[in-house]
Amino acid sequence: MPRTTTALSPDWPCQVKAPGTHDWERTATRWLRDLLPARYAGYPTLTRHPALLARHAQLQVQHELRAVRVALHTARQELPALGVAEGVIENSIRMYAVELDQLGRIARGIRLVGEALQR
Repeated sequence: MPRTTTALSPDWPCQVKAPGTHDWERTATRWLRDLLPARYAGYPTLTRHPALLARHAQLQVQHELRAVRVALHTARQELPALGVAEGVIENSIRMYAVELDQLGRIARGIRLVGEALQR
């Protein structure tokens, strides 16, 4: 039987098998679940309904993005008053910038996986 392959977006998470392949939904569910705080693992409603899980993961990452943006934009104003050294402030700003980039990729991956789960 010939196997057809479709090119996945560069934003498709490497932890998730391609849609239509054996066990891909299980890998999608595991990846989405791992993006949430550990306490959500105790809610079977999320893991039994992958579309709901994808929606919740998207909301979670959106909140994380907002929090990191606030931390990034307020670091130079607020951290000196806390006694944080200038070098540490600069390192934290770089860290927040890296995290914003990573969270953006994760958000795009969640969107792609969520769309695939709805097909």
